Parts: sequence; structure tokens; C-alpha cells
Amino acid sequence: MASLIPPIVKGFYDERTFSIQYVAACPLTKKCAIIDPVLDFDEKSGATATISADAILAYVAENGLTVQWILDTHPHADHLSAADYLRTKTGAPTAIGAHVVEVQALWKAIYNWPDLACDGSQWDKLFEEGERFMVGDVEARILFSPGHTLASITYLIGDAAFVHDTLFMPDSGTARADFPGGSAARLYGSIQDIFALPDTTRVFTGHDYKEGGRDAGWESTVGEQKTKNIHFASNPTQDDFVKVREARDKALPMPRLILHALQVNVRAGRLPDPESNGRRYFKFPLDALGGAPWA
Repeated sequence: MASLIPPIVKGFYDERTFSIQYVAACPLTKKCAIIDPVLDFDEKSGATATISADAILAYVAENGLTVQWILDTHPHADHLSAADYLRTKTGAPTAIGAHVVEVQALWKAIYNWPDLACDGSQWDKLFEEGERFMVGDVEARILFSPGHTLASITYLIGDAAFVHDTLFMPDSGTARADFPGGSAARLYGSIQDIFALPDTTRVFTGHDYKEGGRDAGWESTVGEQKTKNIHFASNPTQDDFVKVREARDKALPMPRLILHALQVNVRAGRLPDPESNGRRYFKFPLDALGGAPWA
């Protein structure tokens, strides 16, 4: 059966943003999905580059793979998505969860951005809860995983769950839920849905901050997450989890790239359009978010 075929998963760790990008490939057809690719960006100089995305393309070429999908789990707040760049290079369709339209509407108001289309049309495909699709001969399914953001989803590709900012490695716990539209209570429910998967399901997270100085890691299992995740090993109630998560979130600064990244990521990785002088510009709303270092 197609659903029993485990994909070959390759992770690419980005040191600058602590992000992990993935290629999930069908071992039979050599078709693959690229998940959460990073567009290189230096906020100090304003420089952009495609070094990280090109490394993925080199891996695809070296292994004779064909890109079938370019997938984002949600509009990221800590890095720019390379989805649009990879679409131009491969011709593969881009996709994200259907609730991205709510995130677009939220940030349209924050940025006072009247021209932003809030219908998800920037992507080729908007996935619904439970929707199934194929990566080669590997069956994939969508789990809506709100909490970190309104639009967060999990891609379950064969036996591999790509959860990004829902679960971290067990020694690092769970993702924050205090961004606009976030909810610790909804995050708890989303994690329970992931925990309902078979214990042997491989879990691939989207960030790793090298807890305690260890090497970067990004693969665990549902069983390991249930028994070893520092926020769930004690089997907390929803109220207990929310209390811990919200207290932790209050102590966290906003990501340094959030106001840059959302302008790009609510448009499927498209950079701002060039202005009359040929240059592109970001726009920052002042005093729109919490998390100031003096607060």
C-alpha cells in the first residue's frame, strides 16, 4: 500500500536562523517535497541570497530527484521562505494550509497593507484539514496544528510528521504561542492530535537551538515526544500546559526577523516589489508588537 512506504528524509540545518529545511523523497519514484525552505537574509546589510535553497537544489540534482511539491507549514516569523524562488527554479507548485488567509488578514491590518490579497492566491494549493495528496507513491495527509500560529499545519508524509513550530526536540519542549493569532490552549490540542499518531511515527521539527550546547538535532518519534518532552513527560492537563507555556512566552523577545519575514511569507516567499529605482523595501509598523527588551 502506498501509505506504508516510508519517505527518505534529508534535513538541512540553517545556522543563522536555527531552522531545519527538509527534502522528503519517495524511494520508488524519486519524486520529492521540499518543506520549509529558507531564503538567506542579513538584516544588518539588507542582503539576500539563495545559498541555502541552492544547497537543496544541489541535493535534489545529485540524487536524481524530481521536485513535486514546495511546502510551507505556516508563514514563518524567524526566516524568509524560499518557496517562490524554488518554484521559479523547479516549476513545482507551492502549498500551505488553508487558514493562511486568516494570517494574511491579520498582518494586512498590522501593516496597513490595502493591496495585499487575503485569499491565499499567492500559493498554488491551499490544503484543508485531513486532505490527502501524494509524494510519488508515498501517501501524505494534512493535520491542522494551530497554536503557534493560526495557520500552522503538520505534513504527515508516510511515517514522517513534519511539525515545525509545534514540537521541538524533547529536551527543548514546545513552540511559543504568543504571536498574533497564537494560542497556548490550541497548541495543546494540536500536540494531542500528533500524540494520537503511532508511537513509531518519525517527528521532524523545524527549529533546534542546540539545548545545553549539544549538536543540532531534528528527528525524534511520537513515542519519545510523549515520554521525554519536557513540557509533556508529566502528562499535564491543558490548564497546566497553558500556565507553563504562557509564563515562558512572556519572557521571550520577539524574533529579530518577524517584521521582515511576515511581509514575505504571507505572499508565499515573494520579496517586496521593486520601486521606481529598482530597489525593494521593507515596511515596519512601529509599536505594533510586544516583546520590547525594556518591557
